[in-house]
Amino acid sequence: MINLRAVYAHAEEHTKLIMFGLFGLLVLLIILQSMFSAMFVIAALALVIAIIVAVVRPFFILSFIAIYLPFETIVLKFTPDEIYLFARYFSEGMIYLVALVVLYQIISGKIKLKKTQFDLPFLLFVFVLIASAVINFVSPTIAILGARQILRFMIVFFLIIYLQPKTRQIKTLVTVLLTIVIFQSMLGITQAMMGEPLDLLLLPSESRSVGTIQLVEGVEQFWDPGARVFATLGRYDRLGNFLYFFLLLATGMIFVNAYRKHNDRLWPIFFLGIPALILTFSRSSWFAFALGFLFVGIWVKRNRPIMVGTAAAIILAVSFLFVSGMNVRFITEVPGQTFTERFYESFSYARWRSEYVGLGRVFWFVHTPLDVVSASPLFGFGPGQFGGGAAAALHNSSVYESLGLPFGVFGTEGFIDNNWFSIWGESGTLGIVFYVWIYLAVFLFAYRTYRKHKDPFTRSLAIGLCAVMIGIAFNAFTSTIFEIRTTGYYLWFFAGIVYVLGNRRVQKVAPKAREKYENNSSK
Repeated sequence: MINLRAVYAHAEEHTKLIMFGLFGLLVLLIILQSMFSAMFVIAALALVIAIIVAVVRPFFILSFIAIYLPFETIVLKFTPDEIYLFARYFSEGMIYLVALVVLYQIISGKIKLKKTQFDLPFLLFVFVLIASAVINFVSPTIAILGARQILRFMIVFFLIIYLQPKTRQIKTLVTVLLTIVIFQSMLGITQAMMGEPLDLLLLPSESRSVGTIQLVEGVEQFWDPGARVFATLGRYDRLGNFLYFFLLLATGMIFVNAYRKHNDRLWPIFFLGIPALILTFSRSSWFAFALGFLFVGIWVKRNRPIMVGTAAAIILAVSFLFVSGMNVRFITEVPGQTFTERFYESFSYARWRSEYVGLGRVFWFVHTPLDVVSASPLFGFGPGQFGGGAAAALHNSSVYESLGLPFGVFGTEGFIDNNWFSIWGESGTLGIVFYVWIYLAVFLFAYRTYRKHKDPFTRSLAIGLCAVMIGIAFNAFTSTIFEIRTTGYYLWFFAGIVYVLGNRRVQKVAPKAREKYENNSSK
C-alpha cells in the first residue's frame, strides 16, 4: 500500500525547496537591479532560463527560434540600446548552445554518433573554407565571421538529425508556424489598406552598429507607403520569402491526398497568403513560388487543370502585350508602379541594362565569373571576403580593391545580391561544388521520401521541401537568401525534419486503428 504520510512529507519537502529557491532568486534579482538596469536583469534572467531549457529540452529551443524569427525585426526595433547586442544575437547564440549540448551528449555517450550521406560533402566544404582562409591569409576574425555567415544555419540540419524530435512535436510546430503565416498575411493585407500609419509602426528604419561593425542596416522606404507590404519582417522581400516558403510547404500538403482529406483547414493559408504575397511586390518571391508550385503540380502530380491554367496564363500574358501596346523593352521601375508593370519589368532590357550600368545584380552576374572566380578559381578568396553579408557588415573591401571592382551592389553595399556567386567567389569552384552537392543530396532524399514513404504527413513535408528548395535555388541568384534568418534557418530546419521523418518507419496497425490515429492527428 502507498504510504500517504510519506508521500505528503516528500511533497512538502520539495515545496519548501522550491519556495526557498524562488526567494533566493528574488533576492538575487533585487541585488542585480541595484547594480544594473532593469532591462539588463531581464536579459540575464532570459538567458539563464534559455540555457536551462536548452540543456533539458534542446529541440524546444530550436522550435522557439522558428516561432520567434518572423517577429524578430519588430522586437529589435523597440529593443533598448543597452541590451540590443544581446537581443540581436540571442537566437543565433541559442543555436550554438544547442550544438554544445548535443556535442556533450555525443561525447558522454547519451547520443550515438550518426553517419549520413551529407557528412562527406559538408566536411569537404568546411575544409575548403578553412583552406581558402589559410591560402589567402585571411584575418582569423574575418574568416570566422565569414564562415559563420555560411554555416550557422547548416548546422541546424545536423542538430535536428541528432535530436530526433517526436512526430507529435513536429506536427504541433508546423501547425503553429502555419498559424503565424495566416497572421502575417492578414497583417500584410491590413497594411496595404492602411498605408503609411502602419508602415511607420512596422518599418525598422534605424540602423544599429557596434564600433565599425554594422549589426543592422536601417531599411529605407524607397517605395510608396502601403505599396509594398512587409508585416513584422522589416522588408517586403523578407515577407515574400517567408510567405512563399510556407505556401510551398502547404502546397505539398494539399497535393498529398491521404493527408489533405484529414486536414481541410489548409485553404485559408492560400486564400490569405497568396494575396499577401502579391502585395509584397517581391518579384523574386512570386517567381520562386510559381516555380515550386508548378514543379509539384505539373512535374510531380501531372495535374491537368494546373497544366491548362499555366498554358492559359502564358497565352493571356502574351496577348495582353498586343492588346495594351505595352513596350516591355523600355519598362523601368518608377514610383506608383502597377502590379502589371512590376511583373513585365522582370523581362525588360532597359531594367537589365540599368542594373548592369548601375552596378546592380546583373553587373555581378557577369563580372563574378569573369573577374573574381578567374582570379582564384579553385579556392576563392576566403570567407568574409566577397559578396556576402560578412563582407558588407565588416566593410571589407580588400578583394574588391585588389581586383579593381566596385564595393558590391551600387558600389557601396558590399554584397552582390547573388548567394550562389558569393559562395563561389569566397570558396572557389571546389567550395561551390561541395555546397551544391549537399543541396542536391537533400533535395533527392526528400524526393525519394515522398515517392517511397507510407506516412502522408512525411510525404507532404518531403514534396513541400522539394518545392521550397527549387524556389530558394532560384531566389539565391537574386539575393543572399541562404544568409537570411527567416529563410536560411527554415530551409535547414525542415531539411533535418524531413530526414528524421523519412528514416522513421510507420508502425503497422489495423485499418480502424490507423483511421482513428489519422483523425486524431488532424485535430
